[in-house]
Amino acid sequence: MADRDNLASLQEVEPSPVEETPSDSKDNYFPDSSGTSSPKTTSSIGLSGHSPTWYLRRIQKYSSYAFSAFTVAHIANTSLIPLATGSVHASEGSLLLTRPYYQSWPIAEPFLIIIPLMAHIGSGLALRLYRRNVNARRYGAETRSEKKQYRDQLWPTVSGISKLGYLAVPLLAGHTFINRGIPDQFPGGSTNIGLSYVSHAFAKHPIVSFSGFAALISVTVFHTTWGWAKWLGYTPDQTTATGYERQIAKKRRWYIINGVASAVTALWMAGGFGVIGRGGEAGGWVGRMYDEMYQRIPLVGQWM
Repeated sequence: MADRDNLASLQEVEPSPVEETPSDSKDNYFPDSSGTSSPKTTSSIGLSGHSPTWYLRRIQKYSSYAFSAFTVAHIANTSLIPLATGSVHASEGSLLLTRPYYQSWPIAEPFLIIIPLMAHIGSGLALRLYRRNVNARRYGAETRSEKKQYRDQLWPTVSGISKLGYLAVPLLAGHTFINRGIPDQFPGGSTNIGLSYVSHAFAKHPIVSFSGFAALISVTVFHTTWGWAKWLGYTPDQTTATGYERQIAKKRRWYIINGVASAVTALWMAGGFGVIGRGGEAGGWVGRMYDEMYQRIPLVGQWM
């Protein structure tokens, strides 16, 4: 009777994600053929016994700091300041004021944006590949046919945050190409590009502009918000509550994170669509140059 009461009092607890598991954090988890394992050593530069997962996760985490700071500044230039001034022309000064900090110095933009972004994406892909190899060893899959047999079990599950990140890559690449790659093909380069360049696109090509910027802003903001929630340990699966309280805590965190992401998205779109999107066409030779730039967009440029 007492055993039955003890069993009834037990609670089923969902597994909580950890940064390292025995399968990918211990070098001697899978012993070698000799049956002996060598002790961990510490390198001369102070790096001790951590698995590749440990280093890749930190590269992925800390690389996000730089372009997160750039994103905050970009939101201020393309949303908050236009909302405050209510005019594209009055907001151009703020963009031109902050641009020299990351475009005038040859190494500033690569170290602030390009290198951290590549490190973030690359470490995420490398982490999936490493965990796939660890899973292959766990299943005992060594040959190509064995790996094909366990293909679904070998690859780690793609989380919602990762899916948003993968979706953001082509959107960011397209945004960068349109706003930096194409203008660099013209005299003056990106110095000719300002908020009026964007407002001109909204005026001439509203469907493409609204849909493209809506996808870029929403995907980027939700990925960043959920990513920071994960770094800070606030995602639903990271709650330490148990039982019924765990379900309540998970729902509360889910609503809070999505609420924050939705609020930031709405704020960014309010300035981007409500002010810049209604700025109108650029006139004169500037407007004609903008038209030529947009016509160089692959696939859709011939109709613009």
